[in-house]
Amino acid sequence: MKFFNFFLLFLSMVFCFSCSNNENSNSLVLRLGAEPTFLNPILATDSASSSVNGYVFNGLLKVDPDMNLIPDLAETYVVSEDNKLITFTLKDTVLFHDGHKLTAEDVKFTFDTILDSKTNTVRRSDYIIDGKPIKFVVIDEKTIELHLPKPFAPLLYRLTMGIIPKHIYESEDINKSEFNQNPIGTGPFKFSRWEPAQFVLLKRNMSYFSDQKPKLDSVLLKIIPDTNTALISFEKEEIFSCSIPSKDFLRLSKLDYINSFRYYDLGYTYLAFNYENEHFNNKEVRIALTKAIDKQSIVKGVLLGYGKVAHLPTSPEMWTFPKSPFSYSFDVKKAKGILYNQGYRLNKKTKLLEKNNQPFEFKIITNKGNKDREKAAILIQKDLQELGIKVSIQLMEWSSFIAILNGQDSPKDYDAVILGWSLGLDPDAYSIWHSSQYPKGFNFIGYNNKLVDSYLIQGRLELDREKRKQLYQSMYEEIAKDVGYVFLYYPESLIGINKKVKGLSPVGPAGLFNPIESIYLSDN
Repeated sequence: MKFFNFFLLFLSMVFCFSCSNNENSNSLVLRLGAEPTFLNPILATDSASSSVNGYVFNGLLKVDPDMNLIPDLAETYVVSEDNKLITFTLKDTVLFHDGHKLTAEDVKFTFDTILDSKTNTVRRSDYIIDGKPIKFVVIDEKTIELHLPKPFAPLLYRLTMGIIPKHIYESEDINKSEFNQNPIGTGPFKFSRWEPAQFVLLKRNMSYFSDQKPKLDSVLLKIIPDTNTALISFEKEEIFSCSIPSKDFLRLSKLDYINSFRYYDLGYTYLAFNYENEHFNNKEVRIALTKAIDKQSIVKGVLLGYGKVAHLPTSPEMWTFPKSPFSYSFDVKKAKGILYNQGYRLNKKTKLLEKNNQPFEFKIITNKGNKDREKAAILIQKDLQELGIKVSIQLMEWSSFIAILNGQDSPKDYDAVILGWSLGLDPDAYSIWHSSQYPKGFNFIGYNNKLVDSYLIQGRLELDREKRKQLYQSMYEEIAKDVGYVFLYYPESLIGINKKVKGLSPVGPAGLFNPIESIYLSDN
């Protein structure tokens, strides 16, 4: 689920690039770990959709390989001294894929549509400051002003949002438009075809506005949910790049046709509870559960050491990460004592904990094909069985899985979920943790903590970097103490790339294929 604006790298749904079997040898096949939902950046909430959208759409700004924000559709921008007015001048040579020229009206339309309460988007809070929306004012065809009610620290990062064409959507119901499956953007690749459960085909945009034109003729994004299937294709050189399971990393790193990479990106994996469930709305029960789960065994047994135990809702690579993070120690005996004090008693016949004659049992759901999450669920199941808690596991197809979490009703139809967040460059996590973002935002667990709400609001309004850092560190500690999630691990990204793939960017959270325009194939 890509979740803050960024066309980012969702931690466990990494793409796999490969050479296609077409006669054209200048094509790459990329693996998508799931079926996309909306090929529209306003509506997309999952990593597969955001992956495709990243090639088809551009934002006013973008992230370069060194993790800096630089102009994209914008030629220049100027921020006023009081930080309440930002003026963007657009590049004059940008065309949508259907030949229409990009103007400031398209920019205004995009953000006004996000702010429209009728639009089914989780992005709205990114452009509302202390309850008041940003105003987007067209000055002329190339110039747009952003009028802010207050200074807003994360805003520039939010302006990587893909711009959609007004002339296409203004007469459409954007929630149901056919163009959500047949997108028209300004990006380096144009949408060509989508065969459900098979592939999405993109072709080079011959009229791309950037001085750096795409070197590839086409990109084929094959929908391959299972990581083992992708790995087999990679070893056969049918795929030119793939995320590598921990157990295979050393072996594949020794192959002479592969370059291997390992690095941490801005993400973490977690176990989340539905707060509408009577067990999980009790903080003491959540503390008991996090103390009963052996996270270190998960890192060793599942990741084989290619990762770190997680305790906070951020990444060690984030500039706000504290030097001495708060954590609960692994202590099964204390976990049992906490549950006893909360009224749970062991039924000697069933070997299950009970309270008010109701057994403590629940189901963990996660997406099918992600082997690390499947294995982590099994270890968690075993750990909690030691307490007398019965845990069942359900592996789901991505579309069904994400539909449950994105459902707009309350309560949502699940007990617990294992998932991962991929974070943006700015530490703002309002859309994940603020109580207002349930049930129609990324706060799908229904988390409600007034102190956390306050930190989130203050963090958005504070422009001083050191003060922001202190605010977010206080927020991380509060969420960790409250066990907003059971934070499991920070996984290393383990990537293999065929040596025929050239033009890679430096190793780091921005990804190895940033920008895609630099990527080409060569036998040399």
